Amino acid sequence: MRLYIGNSNQFIEDTIQNQIADKLKINFFDYYRHNPSPSEINSWRNSLNRMCTLIQYSKLTDNGIILEYQLPLTSKRLDFLITGRDKNNQDSAIIVELKQWDVCKPSNAINEVLTYVGGNNRDVLHPSVQVNRYQLYLEDTHTAFYEESCIKLSSCAYLHNYSAVPDDALYDPKFTSVLKESPLFTADEVNPLRNYLVERVGNGNGSDILGRIENSDYRPSKKLMEHVGSTIRGKSQYVLLDEQLVVYDSVLASVKEGFTDKKKTVFIIKGGPGTGKSVIAINLMADLLLSGYNSHYATGSKAFTETLREILGNRSAVQFKYFNSYMQCKRDDIDVLICDEAHRLRKTSANRFTKAEYRTNLAQVEEIINAAKVSVFFIDDKQLVKPDEIGSMSYIKMNAENKLCKVKEFELEAQFRCNGSDGFVNWINNTLGIEKTANVLFNTEESGFDFRIVDSPELLEKMIMEKVNQNQTARLMAGFCWEWSNSPNSDGTLKEDVVIGNFRRPWNARPGMPGLAKGIPSASLWAYAPNGVNQVGCIYTAQGFEFDYAGVIFGNDLTYDFNQQKWIGHTENSHDKTVRGSKEHFVSLVKNTYRVLLSRGMKGCYVYFMDKETEMFFKSRMEK
Repeated sequence: MRLYIGNSNQFIEDTIQNQIADKLKINFFDYYRHNPSPSEINSWRNSLNRMCTLIQYSKLTDNGIILEYQLPLTSKRLDFLITGRDKNNQDSAIIVELKQWDVCKPSNAINEVLTYVGGNNRDVLHPSVQVNRYQLYLEDTHTAFYEESCIKLSSCAYLHNYSAVPDDALYDPKFTSVLKESPLFTADEVNPLRNYLVERVGNGNGSDILGRIENSDYRPSKKLMEHVGSTIRGKSQYVLLDEQLVVYDSVLASVKEGFTDKKKTVFIIKGGPGTGKSVIAINLMADLLLSGYNSHYATGSKAFTETLREILGNRSAVQFKYFNSYMQCKRDDIDVLICDEAHRLRKTSANRFTKAEYRTNLAQVEEIINAAKVSVFFIDDKQLVKPDEIGSMSYIKMNAENKLCKVKEFELEAQFRCNGSDGFVNWINNTLGIEKTANVLFNTEESGFDFRIVDSPELLEKMIMEKVNQNQTARLMAGFCWEWSNSPNSDGTLKEDVVIGNFRRPWNARPGMPGLAKGIPSASLWAYAPNGVNQVGCIYTAQGFEFDYAGVIFGNDLTYDFNQQKWIGHTENSHDKTVRGSKEHFVSLVKNTYRVLLSRGMKGCYVYFMDKETEMFFKSRMEK
């Protein structure tokens, strides 16, 4: 999708006649069925006038122009793309990111600067980083830019209202590399920008090159598949055992069958914490990519997805997405769509921030099934921790059968976490009243899993820090029993929200929190970044991850009453607004929360109980 396409002379004419913004507005409405915002129209008018002047000044009269070009399978649109032949007569194209900024400040985030957008100062991607990612995305996913005799793609940013100052944040040393790949031009650098354009597209013939782009397909390149697949394959810990391998082999076999059968195939793989769902999913992703299949890995967790992208490198973002990424996807665009943590599926992909043009009438699970020839759902019904998460085996199966798909179900039982102790997870389920199991009592010595109840949060933290100092992975987590500050202190440090007597510690950073001090990880990287150990993690940053040792503060939002012999929920002690408003579901959602937190440890779990009666109940279920 693009809102405007034509040759450079037509673009100049439309702009001079003050028609360019109106044409974009009309095409926007035709495609999205509503009008763009006034601010977007003004942005088009201002920035494109500047580009028109630049194109005239550069004498680029035989070139192709695309405006507001939507990147395949995303909601992101390129501002400006110009085509032509370079000085060596090779077909070329340049992406130009247009910004109306006039000032920015430094940010401690690695790829960001601080500027005033959306009514506030916010961390935003450096323009060169942003446009460089667009370039990589197209080079990895659009056949016109990677197949034989491909179009050579370049990118740059143009800040036409911006005048650089000494020690400007835009030229911080951390951006040196990306500025070489995707240079940035300010208002004072019209001549360097003209030279950049002329060198790359100055020999014209741009309309023919536009046709090549328009007539080429979206398909991830083999180069990208090898990059992601080989990176995952290099991780020695991703080894499949027993029933994990059975599931893996079944999916691979079905993939080949599925492409010779018009009927879609849906896999539903159920397993509790530590049964290796993500291990299977990542192995499948690696080998499918290396075999040439267009495969995607999606979750409903920003923390989990962003951590995978961080580990595998930024180019993997093309294949690692979210459940709501498929609203605009065509039928069977993707060969295999692997959905990890599928219990986090929601009724719809749209929310109050979703633009009208991206909304569909389909349920989120239907969008996913529609997008892929083979869909694979990894799920744990008992990890539902928010009322708007509706993923379950029965729900997915019902929707798949309604779509006349072949449905294949598996259940994983072997425990690869909690030191391989099925008994510990079953005991947690039993003790929390989630599920009756044979494991009424738990014996640490017999199980080999180091479970301990401690007397204070200070001791709990000390034990976790000791494990970290021994080169073990460990995190401190808690129930959602304290406010979560929206902003850091003035110096960028986090506010100490979690307070128990003299114990005061910060939650992990909120998603998108601006102005963080250097060394404080973003919310999505709390579980992975070494400095995450200095904050207390909540359910939304811990779910999906595992550590050698888990430290859990069991709060007052859920307590056990010996007199009534049942678990009691206390909404007044919860600061999770969504869960607090879930009425009759509150107790079950908080139970699931603590089940998740208590099952994050591979080797051990240490717990501090704020309510002593609850602590006594847990101790009564333990053998000495």
